[in-house]
Amino acid sequence: MPLLVNGARVDLARPTGDMIRAHPQLEEKAKLLRSQPAQIVEPKGLLYVQQREFAVTTPKDGSVSILGSDDATTCHIVVLRHTGSGATCLTHCDGSDTEAEVSLIMSSVKSFSNSTGCGRLEVHLVGGFNDDRQLSQKLTNQLLRAFDLQPEDVHLVTFCVTELNDREEQDIHFPIIYGIAVNVKTAEIFPATFPVKGPDEDLRSAHILTGAPLTNIYDAKTEQLRIGPYFWGPFPHVDFWLEQDDAQILQNLSTSPLAEPPHFVSHIRSTLTFLKEHPFPSRSLFPDRKPRIYKKNEEGLWEQVCSDKI
Repeated sequence: MPLLVNGARVDLARPTGDMIRAHPQLEEKAKLLRSQPAQIVEPKGLLYVQQREFAVTTPKDGSVSILGSDDATTCHIVVLRHTGSGATCLTHCDGSDTEAEVSLIMSSVKSFSNSTGCGRLEVHLVGGFNDDRQLSQKLTNQLLRAFDLQPEDVHLVTFCVTELNDREEQDIHFPIIYGIAVNVKTAEIFPATFPVKGPDEDLRSAHILTGAPLTNIYDAKTEQLRIGPYFWGPFPHVDFWLEQDDAQILQNLSTSPLAEPPHFVSHIRSTLTFLKEHPFPSRSLFPDRKPRIYKKNEEGLWEQVCSDKI
């Protein structure tokens, strides 16, 4: 069934500008979202989702109340929610395999939702900007098409992407919103930044940099964050990249060098250093082929638990 806005099918044969003009409420909602200052989300009750990861949970979750992601430039952050069950998925898409990724998050939300019950599937898209290479526009179109191909009706509720998330400063374009969070219990979506992006931030980033597919990192039934097991070989030319200055790393390892947040280069360096230290994670990180498992402690923070106790 089709992708819908206010009950009407979205005409994907026309440019997105036409869609925005045909549904002015989308532009109004984007304007409202852009006008909100980014909230700082502390780690208590938070599940942070990195690029090419996703997590799904429900309002019954006693550990996680907020899903969030940031540092999106040309990437888009997608929130898919079933209004009946409250099952909510957040993912950070970069265009690597959009159709397969949308199918994956659809099935993950449906697994928590009784298809015979009341409610509908709603999608919220945030991120991207008018970048020089038009990668944001390409990803926006891919996501719209992928949701339109789903067998169920999907209602597009928030559309704050590409031209609707763009600001210009001295002829340089930037995203307005780099990150969002969703409150799983109230369904509120808001711009956000995250001082803590863990656990295992470098390990998860290394998994992405070595070409990982979209990965589910959370088991809502057991309320466990599961990282890995991940496997890769020695990263090509890692010493070369670590010897480069900041400008070279920014120019060559970013899709949008002028629009990256200030910590982009230090984050990439940290990930490359991790890859150098762990050329064979099967030996150094996952010798038993088991995931690294975390649960929230009484303070609401992630704490690693021994897999033998599970």
